[in-house]
Amino acid sequence: MELLPDPAQVIYSTIAFFVLLALLWRFAFPPVVGMLDKRQATIKESLERAEETRVEAQRLLAEYKKQLAEARAEAQAITEQGRKVGESMKEDIVTKARQEATALIAKATEEIAAEKRKALDEVTERVAGLTVAAAERVVAKALDEADHKRLIEEYVAEIGK
Repeated sequence: MELLPDPAQVIYSTIAFFVLLALLWRFAFPPVVGMLDKRQATIKESLERAEETRVEAQRLLAEYKKQLAEARAEAQAITEQGRKVGESMKEDIVTKARQEATALIAKATEEIAAEKRKALDEVTERVAGLTVAAAERVVAKALDEADHKRLIEEYVAEIGK
């Protein structure tokens, strides 16, 4: 048994190998390499688009966060302004109510004083009339105008004490 193959067979096998390699190199490898290059380009484009999308998403997220912060600040400002307006309106209402109450109290005080003066005047007139009538009965004569005034003044002075 021979361990080494026939040298002619080795030469034919080597030539067949190189011919097959040349044919594969010429006809099979270019489409395979082209397909692999195309696949690599597609993957590269997909990665670039994914990176662009990620960057755009981060930009949009930052923009939305900024808009949200601005909206919250604006809402807080509107709330604060509403609170200030409410406080101002409350103060105005309280001030007006106090002014109206003061005016009503002053008016009522004036009316009470006027009614008191009127009542005192009426009482004075009635008392004077009754006094004159009583005095006429007692004296049984009619008084003249001067005596009448003097008696009224004396009586009013006594009542005022």
